[in-house]
This record gives sequence, structure tokens and C-alpha cells, in this order.
Amino acid sequence: MSDVIVDGTELGPVGQEIVYENDRVRVWHIRLEPGERQPLHRHDHPYLVVAIEGAKNVVQTIDGTRIDADEPTGGVVYRDPGAVHMLTNVGDTTYLARLVELK
Repeated sequence: MSDVIVDGTELGPVGQEIVYENDRVRVWHIRLEPGERQPLHRHDHPYLVVAIEGAKNVVQTIDGTRIDADEPTGGVVYRDPGAVHMLTNVGDTTYLARLVELK
């Protein structure tokens, strides 16, 4: 689910592993240790993020915009499709989440 190129940049996958998929949803496992970064990727579907272990994260968009994204343990957020960004754990705790894409 990579090999997509935007503005000359190859995009990575949305998460590290698909843990469930059917014709309506795709569920990704995401784990970032402190200082670790999820590569630049694009969200083609609306999605929910469920923080299993929350952390202090920063989203950086493809145009360089930086957005603080603190995600508390147990928190759930909805996002519209279309975003191209990377996620970095800037805190001192492990970030563990499930990202549910709605097809």
C-alpha cells in the first residue's frame, strides 16, 4: 500500500500492519516509540484513530504545516480523507493506536 508518489515524494503506508480488513473497513496497527516517526502517507478514506496508549504527537503536513496532536489514552478522533502528512511521537511514552479506515 505504498509506491504512491505525490510531488516527487514516495508515500509510505498509513500504519505498520493491517490487522483486519473487509469490504467496509481496514484497521491498521500503529506503534511509535518516543522520537519515532510514521512516514509521509496519504489518507484516501475517512478514518477514526483510537489511542490505546496515548502520547504527545506532532502531525507535519506535506506543505510543512506542524500541528500538535496530543492523543490521550482511550481517545478517539475522526478525520476526513485527503490528508498527506507524517506523524511523530514527540513525547516520552510509547504511542499505540488502531486506525480504522472507512471504505
